[in-house]
Amino acid sequence: MHAQKTISGGIRYKWLDGQGQLHFSDSLNDEAMKYGYDLVNDQGLVIQHVPRQMTPAERDAANKLAAAQAIKQRAAQELANAEAQMLAAYPDEESYKISQQQELDSQDQQIHTTQINLRSQEKALTDLLARAADLERAKAPVPKYLTDSIAKQRDVVTGQRNTLQRQQATRAQTVQEQAGKLARYRALKAAQAQPAQ
Repeated sequence: MHAQKTISGGIRYKWLDGQGQLHFSDSLNDEAMKYGYDLVNDQGLVIQHVPRQMTPAERDAANKLAAAQAIKQRAAQELANAEAQMLAAYPDEESYKISQQQELDSQDQQIHTTQINLRSQEKALTDLLARAADLERAKAPVPKYLTDSIAKQRDVVTGQRNTLQRQQATRAQTVQEQAGKLARYRALKAAQAQPAQ
């Protein structure tokens, strides 16, 4: 067991080593730096604790944690700014609902345009298939260009149907998101009105 040095005047260093043994010294050594140490006064009272040095892996982990927290704080600040702007832009619920409806109207317009295009492309495909059927009924061969045109037109129709499905899914998601945003808007407005009461 390491003997405890007598403390007499001035500042001393105190630390526990890897085995949990207590050490006192007038000067810092590598062991104190490794395990962390206390600055003690002449009464033996701790006046400051200096934590141990971190390993490179610990320092790396601490830096990553600090970076993640900074990103989180920045995101929270950006959200707070966005919500403050929203409240400034839409002073009442009616104006906020109008802005939400405008977003849906824009999506409805895109869906309507796609539906018109899809009907047009489906009609073109129907016409091509009818021509091929007429030739087959007349026992005439269906020319390659017509077969190729039908294949291409099927791809166009499939593409338009997929686009329509995506647009309809996006609209459904927007409706859900808007419900959440409206609830948040109401909560923010209620909190804003609180101090005035």
